[in-house]
Amino acid sequence: MAAPDIINAIKNGMGGTLGFVAVVVGLGAILGQMLESSGGIQRIASVLINKFGEQKIQWSLGATGFLVAIPVFFDVAFIILAPLIYGLASKSKKSLLYYAIPLLAGLAVTHTFIPPTPGPIAVAELINAELGWVILFGAIAGLPAMILGGPIFGRFIAKRIKVEVPETHQTFDNESGSQRGLSFTQVMLVITLPLVLIMLSTLSPFIFEQNSTVFTVLTFLGHPFVALILATILAMFLTGKECAMSSRQLLNIANKGLEPAGVIILITGAGGAFKQMLIDSGVGAMLGQIMASSSLPILLLGFLIAAITRIAQGSATVAMITAAGLIAPLLAIQPQSPAMLGLLVIAISSGASILSHVNDSGFWLVSRYLGMNERDTLKSWTVLTTIIALVGLSTCLCISMLIE
Repeated sequence: MAAPDIINAIKNGMGGTLGFVAVVVGLGAILGQMLESSGGIQRIASVLINKFGEQKIQWSLGATGFLVAIPVFFDVAFIILAPLIYGLASKSKKSLLYYAIPLLAGLAVTHTFIPPTPGPIAVAELINAELGWVILFGAIAGLPAMILGGPIFGRFIAKRIKVEVPETHQTFDNESGSQRGLSFTQVMLVITLPLVLIMLSTLSPFIFEQNSTVFTVLTFLGHPFVALILATILAMFLTGKECAMSSRQLLNIANKGLEPAGVIILITGAGGAFKQMLIDSGVGAMLGQIMASSSLPILLLGFLIAAITRIAQGSATVAMITAAGLIAPLLAIQPQSPAMLGLLVIAISSGASILSHVNDSGFWLVSRYLGMNERDTLKSWTVLTTIIALVGLSTCLCISMLIE
């Protein structure tokens, strides 16, 4: 490639990807920060635990993680909810893993499978998958992964590894929003609004005529930009009203939410540049031809590429973007239906979640917050991520047999 072509490939790849991803990730970050600062996250946890009761506490923790990670990044959500599992373990004298594993399973599944988290958003954009299908299949694959990896595996591993509550757990107590803030109904409204709008937009071609007013309105409202803007405005309005916050305070919360989003946005943009370089250089077409001759199903191929990348370098987001960039040229040769593209996003996401170990920042976050050594973290957290990956892939393969 000529030098100017290399520069243009980087510019076009990054610009084309970030034109969509930057808006969605940015809005999602602000939305999550609003829910955290208003006490909404703690509200979800307390209500679900009270509803499920002490006998089903693991299921309530899994459900809490599953819901909370929709608007909030994995690490932020885990840090916020850590005091909850410390308190439960101190009270019951059980291994901390009995409570931590179900919560981590719910957080990890949603963070990996369900938009607007950055990974599936980036993969969907790179392979032109519709987010409605991604949300639908992400939920279908995520629920059994959360159940098997959370309450079931959590009960198993807690009997074999006794983890005491760290002595410094008081440091992480977070009582913001405990006395005031959004109600459970308000929090659920904010979280589900964008998901429902996106799903309605995806289903509208099957229900309404494409030139009808209802179809046009639903398609507009269900675009991720509009859906997340509406949810973010609603969250800001409710936070300002219920928590008596000024516009200046709301602005500070929004700015705080955008801080961790910057690195994610740039990494995702680099993935778009990588994809464009593969295409413009002809390497993508060559790889596509090689992959096309492979006897592996495209879902399994995407899973394996993401899994190998994930194990080698640690970052799930980078693994997803790398796999999507390598798979994209193949899709030009072997076009897939919108539903199959949605499944492919989940298969790639599954591969990118496998075998979290010492080169993954999430591994150390879990290890340090739970006070575990590396061996016990490998036996618990690493196995959990592998269960999620394999269940996700298995579910995708089963669904693919029904929609082909």
